Amino acid sequence: MKLGVIQAKTRWNLAPWSKEDEQQARQLSELLGVPHLVAKLLVQRGYKEKESAENFLRGGEDRLHDPYLLKGMKEAVARIQQAAVNGEFIRIYGDYDADGVSSTSLLIHVFRELGYTFDYYIPHRALEGYGLNKGAIDLAAADGVRLIVTVDTGISAYEQVEYAKQLGIDIVVTDHHEPPDQLPDAVAVVNPKQGDCPYPFKGLAGVGVAFKLAHALMERPPMEWADIVCLGTIADIMPLTDENRVLVRAGLARLQNTGNTGFRALSEACGIELDQVTSTTVAFGMAPRINAAGRLDHAKRAVELLTTGDYDEAIRAASSLDVLNKERQRIVDGIVKEAEQQWQGKREAAKAAAIPEPPVIVLAGEGWNVGVIGIVASKILERYYKPVIILGIDADSGMCKGSARSIEGYDLHAALTECDHLLDHYGGHQAAAGMSLHRDHLQAFEEKLGELALEWLTEQDWIPKTAIDLVCSVEDASVHTIGQLAQLEPFGAGNPSPRLLLHSAELSDYRTMGKDSRHLKLSLRSGRTALDAVGFGMGELSQRLQSGLPVDLVGELSINEWNGQRKAQLHIHDLYFGGAGARFPEREHFGQVYQLLKRKQRLPMKGIEQYLSEQCGWPEQTVTVMLEVFLELGFIAVDGTHFIVVEAPQKRDLGTSERYQEAKREAERLRSPYVPIEVMA
Repeated sequence: MKLGVIQAKTRWNLAPWSKEDEQQARQLSELLGVPHLVAKLLVQRGYKEKESAENFLRGGEDRLHDPYLLKGMKEAVARIQQAAVNGEFIRIYGDYDADGVSSTSLLIHVFRELGYTFDYYIPHRALEGYGLNKGAIDLAAADGVRLIVTVDTGISAYEQVEYAKQLGIDIVVTDHHEPPDQLPDAVAVVNPKQGDCPYPFKGLAGVGVAFKLAHALMERPPMEWADIVCLGTIADIMPLTDENRVLVRAGLARLQNTGNTGFRALSEACGIELDQVTSTTVAFGMAPRINAAGRLDHAKRAVELLTTGDYDEAIRAASSLDVLNKERQRIVDGIVKEAEQQWQGKREAAKAAAIPEPPVIVLAGEGWNVGVIGIVASKILERYYKPVIILGIDADSGMCKGSARSIEGYDLHAALTECDHLLDHYGGHQAAAGMSLHRDHLQAFEEKLGELALEWLTEQDWIPKTAIDLVCSVEDASVHTIGQLAQLEPFGAGNPSPRLLLHSAELSDYRTMGKDSRHLKLSLRSGRTALDAVGFGMGELSQRLQSGLPVDLVGELSINEWNGQRKAQLHIHDLYFGGAGARFPEREHFGQVYQLLKRKQRLPMKGIEQYLSEQCGWPEQTVTVMLEVFLELGFIAVDGTHFIVVEAPQKRDLGTSERYQEAKREAERLRSPYVPIEVMA
């Protein structure tokens, strides 16, 4: 068996925790009747007072804000109601992603309920691109549309709104994206992110803004469609706090017993158990299928699914989305494989030229589907933790359309701004962006991005980080406490599933499990309390573990149900195991070695580390530190070629030794992959 250090894969960032935080958590635990760990997490996430914590845990529809606090809402409602009174033809204009589909579907239900004359339009991703376009406005004019209501788009459509006005079409913009300097001169612009908008919550999804419009039009919050709002909010990775938390919780509850024919058909087509639906189910089960329509075909398929009352039609739509999603996965896998080969070629070329490999991954290929390149970029980033740009090349025109994903510290939007002279178009933010350029500029583009990475990023920035909420003990991880953690759900952006650190947990046993022993199962113990921990895909680490030694684990707590039994379990994200060599001896261990020296009184310096190591079980390098501490404190001395024990030495505490303090700090630094933070600062 080969024992040794298991280094963590990431840098662990443990959030600070103070005595004041601890005091607030204890008070909150008593006032709310929740376990201490739950109260600590509430405090950690900013809910330190009883009222704010109760609102977070139990707040419902009464926590929704007045829709008329949104700038432009009054004008939007007046124009839509005027159109209804005059019998004008209204067109809902949405986006082709899951948020846009949800927004469009929501307003379809609302406008049907209100008896409006309307239809909807979503542009084709490949043929028309994102947002309002003049061709679509021409079609609206030809169809007799007098009012367009945008959802999840339109905030940057200044020119298009001007063009629509020339054709006699009014536009109401509802959107949630970052507003540009020049807003469209529409009848109304409703977006909580407008600089002078007093709305108290800026994190609404496009479907959230559409919901507020529906609330104003119906003079009540239309919670019967919270399931649709839930889908778009989760899919667009909006923060699950404030109103979003209320809407998503209500939506998940509604999904568990939904009357929406489309959701029932979708769950049947892709094997989702609606009575057990969670935010994770929506994010990784429903949203990709809704998105697949806009990526590979047309988003109207997904809208039809969410708005039909005919179950046969819904099953056909759901089945087609499931097929499209499988095709999307196949296409993504193919592009990832080609991209991997291209990247390995670049690495090998750099190695042959004796130069560093490119700091930014820029990969381009003819025929790569631009509808999925963002997914490909995310997968490549996950593997290599470098900024990634994936571009599809049009073979005829030579134009490249790209999607980028970044790491912390590398601002994509700022980087693209520096490359403005090479690009036709670009947009986005720090972590994700899109751009277009000619293939002739690709090499210069890659070189400039690389130069900026070397200029902006430090050595530490190239190591992925793991954010940790709290230190947790084995005793904290009871079935009852884990069950109470469910009060913090739904988890997602802005309210992640609690990630906890078990520091120096005793490893009582370990084994592999699953096919080919791919997975790792650990048994942790503290006194009489035990906890299982499971690391999927970590089976090979078992060869370097040893029972009875401490291990540091980062992961999420869950309850494992098997054969009618419910047991607490930690799902391991990352671990550190230092083996025996990473332990720092306690005072009694120093005492044991000193007693070994006293028995001999005089020992040759040559070979003493090996001798004492064999006697006490500590590694030779640790024994060397002990001897250096004893010398500094005057417990032993050197006599030529021998160590001798000093008779009646002055009594001094180990803590007064500078070498002891230095060695202890160094051992702690090496023992764990996070910078130590005082738990009770």
